[in-house]
Formats: sequence, C-alpha cells, structure tokens
Amino acid sequence: MADGYTENLADFLSGARERRMVLEILKAWETGGLPDDFNEDGVKIAFNSNSGNVFLTNEDFQVAMVECTVLESFYSSPYEGREGFFTDLLSEYPSMHREDQEWFRDIAKATDKEGLLPALDDE
Repeated sequence: MADGYTENLADFLSGARERRMVLEILKAWETGGLPDDFNEDGVKIAFNSNSGNVFLTNEDFQVAMVECTVLESFYSSPYEGREGFFTDLLSEYPSMHREDQEWFRDIAKATDKEGLLPALDDE
C-alpha cells in the first residue's frame, strides 16, 4: 500500500469501522447521489490508512466523503494543501494564500456558493 492509499478492498475491509464507512458511502450515494461537482467517470472506493478515511475517488482524483449522511466533495487546496469540506474551508478563506483563495472562489462559483464567501479587505 503506497503512501497509505489503496483501492484494494481486501486491504481495508477486514475492519468493522471501515466496512461501516463503505456502507455509509453507498447508502449516501443511493439516497442523495454524488456531489454536483464530482465527476462520475471511473468512480472507486479507496482508503487512506494515514488518515483512516474511506472515500470515493475518480479518474480526476476528486474525493467525496460522507458528511452528515450526505456525500460531499472533500477538497485539497493546490498551494498550501489545506483540506476539508466546503464549509470547513469557508472559515479558512480569509487566511488562505491568494492562489488558494482564487481556487476556492472558482469552487464556490461552480457550486453556486459564491454568495457565502466573505469579502476580503482588498475587494
């Protein structure tokens, strides 16, 4: 398992916690679908032993995880590597590096959440 990442179910489905997480993901997908900004091409279940997270990923390396019984996109910023769901990163937006702010603004626009972004001092 390179860098703690695997898509081999045999590597992580021996644990009861991980099996529950897979079932939660599948149930959330069935009841609410994939996040609007998540590409459906090449969707796989994966596990990161470093974080303990079980998640969906795709051919674009996007990540979706269960947040409050719903599948939500989980983001990693390109400049500083900040990670989290949209609401997590929203609170960090004012302190993000300018390049990450631009990246996050693009996500907000694409998901119709731009109105949630706080105004910055130089805007």
